Amino acid sequence: MSTDTTTALSPDTAPAGPPSTAVSSAAPGPEGPRRPRMAGRAPARPAPAATVHSVSAATAALLGLVALGALLHEPVLIPPLAASAALVHCAPALPLAQPRSVVVGHLLGAAAGYAVAAAASGSAWAAAVAAGVTLALTTLARTPHSPACATAVVVVLQAPAPGRFVPLLLGSTVLLVLTAFAASRVRRAAPKYPAYWW
Repeated sequence: MSTDTTTALSPDTAPAGPPSTAVSSAAPGPEGPRRPRMAGRAPARPAPAATVHSVSAATAALLGLVALGALLHEPVLIPPLAASAALVHCAPALPLAQPRSVVVGHLLGAAAGYAVAAAASGSAWAAAVAAGVTLALTTLARTPHSPACATAVVVVLQAPAPGRFVPLLLGSTVLLVLTAFAASRVRRAAPKYPAYWW
């Protein structure tokens, strides 16, 4: 019976050798057990050009909302929209940053806010419930967008007139999406936004 020495051994047929003497990254050291090297590490720092591009684009979009508000004599820039701008410009590939999530998410947040405010007083308790309802609605609608929960809180606590607030909110979210789309085409190395429209 001949033996073919050119055939590689599979892992389950490899001969047993002496135990490995390599030190595991989780092996205890003099100061106690060591944690794996990657545990608790922050994400890699983006390239300076990418940082300048995304921060500049987000700031320009927010300044555009302020300018629009000045023209209309209405407060257009609200905190949830600043959070949305950060998502669409700095994390354009996330599901939370896609147009479907940005636009529909904020509209669902406003709807939840008005519904809860109508059923309960505009208290912090009601605002918390509205945020939870928004989270449930956006999850069920497959439009995850955490700033939409803040929109619900704004609606409950500030009680803006829906006839003015909702159209401005819709226009603002569309403007954020369009500026992110345009900004992603300005810099060649930038990730293209959106990953999907709907």
